[in-house]
Amino acid sequence: MTEAIEPKTRSQNGISPRRVEIRTPSNGRDAKKCLSCSSTDIIFDNEKGEYVCNNCGLIIEENVTDSGPEWRAFDADQRNARARTGAPIKYMKPNKGLVTEIDMYNKDIRGTKLPSKRQAQLYRMRKWHKRASIASSSERNYLIALPELNRVASYLGLPDNIREQAALLYRHCVKENLIRGRPIETVVNAALYAVCRNVGVPRTLDEIAKISGVSKKEIGRSFRVISHELHLKIPLPDPSSYVPRYVSALKLSGDAQEKAVLLLKQAMKKGLVSGRSPTGVSAAAVYIASALTGEHRTQKEVADVAGVTEVTIRNRYRELKKELNVDVVL
Repeated sequence: MTEAIEPKTRSQNGISPRRVEIRTPSNGRDAKKCLSCSSTDIIFDNEKGEYVCNNCGLIIEENVTDSGPEWRAFDADQRNARARTGAPIKYMKPNKGLVTEIDMYNKDIRGTKLPSKRQAQLYRMRKWHKRASIASSSERNYLIALPELNRVASYLGLPDNIREQAALLYRHCVKENLIRGRPIETVVNAALYAVCRNVGVPRTLDEIAKISGVSKKEIGRSFRVISHELHLKIPLPDPSSYVPRYVSALKLSGDAQEKAVLLLKQAMKKGLVSGRSPTGVSAAAVYIASALTGEHRTQKEVADVAGVTEVTIRNRYRELKKELNVDVVL
């Protein structure tokens, strides 16, 4: 629908107001061009709260509300000091960090002689405030699950972003009622393993099981349930993602790491990785690369770092040497 209206204009460069056709409804900020002359040179008048065409002077929009802060800041420190927003939402916290707490320090009454009756009253307030903040069974579940997730992630050396993703995935499991009939620790570790696989951070089931105290079989079963019920698209583990860890633990050079990754890429092209443990193939590639660069490491040293047996390394080493025609003597 169109209608002819007399728009408000600001006289610029001697241009006088004129009658134009405007489509309604219209939003100058969405269109990003003048409705009269189709110019994209639009400026904002902070004093009057108007969007004005800098070419013809047409007022695109007026009485615009400024949603920004009323204060000014000239650097990042001032901006952080003057901001009045709270901490960001943390999925790692049971209440997402959006709850108040009555601490045990009595800062408001410090230095005064408080009667014992008043102290007992404050103690009861703290106790019931803490109980009231946990209103449902799912929140009580988070009080057990999220600290356990944080503990395992700390031992594995995982960053905060992976912990947040794992906590969010666990919350989805609780919401979809996937924890019923399963131990909390099992689902927590399965969610952590799923996130590590998804973001390409190499952590094996053996490592997680050793730290958490939950059997590898149970974690794997819960992982399969989570990925199926939540329709997760978890990529296959990449053997080359384990190489930096092994190279760092064995104190090898960057040249050895580069050669190991190149060997794994060639092996993947020929299908030598399919059906085999990625840790074993990766350990064999690192073992060969150490010999190619003159930084020889024994099979036992590599096996201890990779968490596999020496027999596995020998078998994978022979396959890679034969199929890739690697000229190396070990």
